[in-house]
Amino acid sequence: MLRGIYTGANGMIAQEARLDAIANNLANADQTGYKRDIAIFKAFPDMLIRRISDDGLGITPAGSYDTMPIVGKIGTGVEVNEVYTLFDQGPLQRTENPLDLALEGRGFFVVLTERGERYTRNGAFTVNQEGILVTHNGNPVLGENGIIRLQHNNFMINERGEILVNNAISLEPRDVVSMTGNAWENPVVVDRLRVVDFENIREIKKEGDSMYRETPESGPAISATQFSVRQGFLEKSNVNVVREMVDMIEVQRSYEANQKTVQAHDQTLGKLINEVIR
Repeated sequence: MLRGIYTGANGMIAQEARLDAIANNLANADQTGYKRDIAIFKAFPDMLIRRISDDGLGITPAGSYDTMPIVGKIGTGVEVNEVYTLFDQGPLQRTENPLDLALEGRGFFVVLTERGERYTRNGAFTVNQEGILVTHNGNPVLGENGIIRLQHNNFMINERGEILVNNAISLEPRDVVSMTGNAWENPVVVDRLRVVDFENIREIKKEGDSMYRETPESGPAISATQFSVRQGFLEKSNVNVVREMVDMIEVQRSYEANQKTVQAHDQTLGKLINEVIR
């Protein structure tokens, strides 16, 4: 009787964790580079049900319980195993802003924060007053040579992440995106964006604001190879709002079913105590 209450309560707790993940996905659906989370459940081991007092088995001799006929199995509930992040590619949105960068394929930009190096897919960058390429909250973006310094009207970034400048002529901002004409015939490579990957990407942890950090399980950051950089684009989140809303309705129905299970067992237990045992 109490087992049914515990099983239903575990189901409610699991659905609550799933709802938290869905709500977080919906809240960040418009966040550049956001990756959706999925709550993954793990079932407790099923318990075998056996017939008791069948031809005297289970009474004598001692230790004969294992020979009793098996009736079937009963579930003992579920628990949240992990909140898994899906790193599927999000759609690219053209912005025509040369400071906006998007990654196609695997990899993360490297950002220097007060807590050390962090990693992001959010390429909505800007240049501060000192000419440093930074995130929207002021954290410097790192290249292979360290902090990246740029001029608004005299740089381009190719698909390999190489930063090229033209020292011969000052370009209009619109020319940075098109990169046509003789002005860019002999560009100079001054640095390259640090784009990293992880051996076990599943184990990196979110820190909020589209930032990730490495963990002992994920291993250290390594140079990414399967990527291309798209200048003038941003990667949108991989959240499908319609799908998340459908999942939210499913969670609500599952929660209500578990809730009714707990209520039914509670009523039955109350009847047993107040009417049968009395």
